[in-house]
Amino acid sequence: MPRAKIKKIIIAVVLILVVILISRALFSSRPQSSSASEDKSTNTATPTAKPALTVNTVQPRIMQLPTVLAANGNVAAWQEASIGSESNGLRLTDVKVNVGDRVQKGQVLATYAAETIQADVAQAEANLLETQAHAAQDFANAARAKGLDAEGALSKQEISLYMTNAKAAEAKIAAAKATLNAQKLRLKFTTVLAPDDGIISARSATVGAVVNGGTELFRMISQGRLEWRAEVTSAELSQIRIGDTAVITTTSGGTPVQGRVRMIAPTVNPQSRAALVYVDLPVMQAANTPVKAGMYARGEFQLDHSNATTLPQAAVVLRDGFNYIFVVGSDQHVQRIKVDTGRLVGDRLEILSALKPNTNIVSSGAGFLNDGDLVRLAPDNNQGTEKGNQDKTDTPVSPSSSPVAAK
Repeated sequence: MPRAKIKKIIIAVVLILVVILISRALFSSRPQSSSASEDKSTNTATPTAKPALTVNTVQPRIMQLPTVLAANGNVAAWQEASIGSESNGLRLTDVKVNVGDRVQKGQVLATYAAETIQADVAQAEANLLETQAHAAQDFANAARAKGLDAEGALSKQEISLYMTNAKAAEAKIAAAKATLNAQKLRLKFTTVLAPDDGIISARSATVGAVVNGGTELFRMISQGRLEWRAEVTSAELSQIRIGDTAVITTTSGGTPVQGRVRMIAPTVNPQSRAALVYVDLPVMQAANTPVKAGMYARGEFQLDHSNATTLPQAAVVLRDGFNYIFVVGSDQHVQRIKVDTGRLVGDRLEILSALKPNTNIVSSGAGFLNDGDLVRLAPDNNQGTEKGNQDKTDTPVSPSSSPVAAK
């Protein structure tokens, strides 16, 4: 190849390299504002984050909560009367009450056939009249003998005989009267009466049955009074006083019943180391009351009151066996915080972990949130109401640099 042609090729390659170098130099020397503008346009194109939920917030509130002692026990009748038969071998002709009926003292519960006893009463009355008639002659003879004693017309032996006959006649009259009273008492027993006010809890009386004396016919809860026999450990016994209030709830649910401590047992069971506390319950007005004798019930003794930090129960979320609250930060993001809880009164739950008084806590919809979610505050947020309640108390909440301080 001629040298001139080689020289041209070399010059062309050099020119191409120079052009490439100049192009790179120009691209790297572009103003930074252009790059920033491009980055800004890129960021503008990124979509804005949307709130996960619209929520209401509350702040911790100090309020007085009762100090309670939980216990379990049986509900029993204060006194249960066993009403039995006092007549022997008589037939029941009428049963006037049934289980659940409320009765008054002296009310007729059942009656027996009384014809046989009425005949015995009539016979006893006739025997009494006969005895009184015979005794009248003896009384007259004794009176005459006593009058003739001064004249000496009768011997001392005859006078003593007349006086003895008169005394024997008096004894016969007394015996006849006793027999008559016994027959009248038997006649009285043909009517079964209620020994006290109360509610019939059991009935075994049946019309037409012939029962023996002492057979139980009815069972009655005296005065309709029930009591809760709570089992309390010996260590807890010293905390309870006569007159303390107790709230009882049966295992089947229903409306809680309030009672009052009437008596504390003087002894402790040596096996279980538990003592009985007797709590009077309201008088039963009917058989369909929520608490019945024989039920097993749980209850709480209200011993005292103390200040406590509380939140609405809905603000506390249970997850994986732990309790959490969601605190709303200034950037509207929530932070999930684990807390310890205590007493529950109504819809207010005691928070044992220390909280700052101005902590904004999600009160509605907390169960749908996760840690770090963005939220929006509802227009009718009730934070101000809770805060106002917080300001009414003079008891400060434990301060801390974080919403929840270590215990």
